[in-house]
Amino acid sequence: MSKLLSKITIASILLATAAAGTIYFTSASGDNNIFSKSNSAIANETSSQATLVSVWDKETEPNYSGVMEMTVYRSSSCGCCGVWVEHAQKHGFKIEDIKTEEMEAIKQKYNVPAELVSCHSTIIDGYVMEGHIPVDDIKRFLDEKPEDLVGLAVPGMPIGTPGMEARDIKQPFQVLAFNDKGEVEVFKEYQSY
Repeated sequence: MSKLLSKITIASILLATAAAGTIYFTSASGDNNIFSKSNSAIANETSSQATLVSVWDKETEPNYSGVMEMTVYRSSSCGCCGVWVEHAQKHGFKIEDIKTEEMEAIKQKYNVPAELVSCHSTIIDGYVMEGHIPVDDIKRFLDEKPEDLVGLAVPGMPIGTPGMEARDIKQPFQVLAFNDKGEVEVFKEYQSY
């Protein structure tokens, strides 16, 4: 009963704090879990020491040779956005990290449809990437260079996406492609990963 209560409590904490920033779990010696807002990924226990790992660290688009510079607009109070920036850097992207409280204006400037909005906006090679998109999907999109699309989005802040990891909790999510008329199509779907 206490393990079930513990899982329910953890899920409640995660949902309640998703808007303010992600809580990441780390493992320490023994069965205790420690909450930390500073870790950049999930920690798995290896002997008596925790090691930071992420399901998103593995590169699946290693032959990408396109643009590697991006500009990320994010609120200075959003920790999960900073973790997503670290995810992009691990995959070789060079980031201009702009902290601003004018996020709504940025989203309007780049024509992000209201139903696709997330916490940060990234501009790369003339495209807008909205939210916690796995960077390998960004690489594939940029390789394809679709002329009729303006970008990709992962609406909201699904738990388990890059920057929103919380132990083994993974919500299914879609990476959506959109055009300048607000029309949307599924670019990639993650059910289990």
